[in-house]
Amino acid sequence: MKKIWAVALKEVRQTVRDPLTLGMLLGVPAMMLLLYGYALNFDVRHVRLAVQDRSHSAASRDLVASFVNSTYFDLAASLPDDRGAGDLLERREARAVLVIPEDYARKIASGRTAEIQILLDGSDAGTATTVLTYASSLVTEANVDLAARTLASSQGSGTEGGVRREAGGRGGAAPVFYEPRVWYNPELRSTQFLIPGLMGFILVLTAVLSTALSVVREKERGTMEQIRVTSLRPLELILGKTLPYLVISLAATVTILAAARALFGVAVRGPYLDLFAATLLYLAGALGFGVLVSTISDSQAMAFQVGSITTMLPAIFLSGFIFPIRSMPPLLQAITYAFPARYYLIILRGVILKGAGLAPYHRELLFLGLYTLAVLGIAYARLARKED
Repeated sequence: MKKIWAVALKEVRQTVRDPLTLGMLLGVPAMMLLLYGYALNFDVRHVRLAVQDRSHSAASRDLVASFVNSTYFDLAASLPDDRGAGDLLERREARAVLVIPEDYARKIASGRTAEIQILLDGSDAGTATTVLTYASSLVTEANVDLAARTLASSQGSGTEGGVRREAGGRGGAAPVFYEPRVWYNPELRSTQFLIPGLMGFILVLTAVLSTALSVVREKERGTMEQIRVTSLRPLELILGKTLPYLVISLAATVTILAAARALFGVAVRGPYLDLFAATLLYLAGALGFGVLVSTISDSQAMAFQVGSITTMLPAIFLSGFIFPIRSMPPLLQAITYAFPARYYLIILRGVILKGAGLAPYHRELLFLGLYTLAVLGIAYARLARKED
């Protein structure tokens, strides 16, 4: 234990003497959270909407108002009846155009179906799909409101011969009202699920690179050979090198959680102890992988490249951070099982957003534990072989 403490103390002294590195380890995670948290936002709001109201009626104005007052759309232009919408979409002056026909009010008043048209700019398929969903939802709400008014009018018209008269002389059923509820993220804010993903991405990147660069730096300075001729064993070297960065990474975790709460309103709903236990296991695997990267790298530049490629890309594309895993091809879905960020992200979203503990995530914790043992075992084997 004294040997491990000596290596760890040496690493702490080197880090303290290099305030730039220490500042990067603690400050870069918060900066990356700030940058990506504001830059990555899948919420589609304030879509520029052009309206071509050919009805010029109170009913059509109510429909337009329901779109504009929803905060999803901003009224960008009102088109004359004889003007086409193609040039407006082409110049991106509007992302959507709502076309209301001349007979809209008459059909609404007579109880018939009134058709409207919504033209969308499909150059951004994701945004267009979201806008189409918003528009469909608003039209559905308008239909429910019209049905409620019709029902209230028919009930207020009285009864004749003990038989209630329905609107238009027809016996219709009352409209079905529904109230959707969204759990864990009622406002459907993209930051609520992006912040946990950013946390997993930032932690694995900084942990792997800091450890890999630390060990490779010993090689470049020629001190690694001096360490190997001592009685220090590979396991003691690994523990001594990783423990200081484990403490620094946990401090960075606190910084990220504080920044997420202050800047984005993302609060941890579950037990903090469970969150840090899962983070400790995740970081142990990341630090072990950093040592493994250092065993196959002869320079800090090479260690940086290998560490970045093997951690950054999987943490972004193969963890469910941005792209849903179920929408990937079967081959890629199978590959995602090999990366710890996938499992850590599931735990993070469960603890932070759902308020769950670790009990529902025993499978994810088991994989993180096996991954940590595997990378530490391989790193130990490589260091021991080089020493021999």
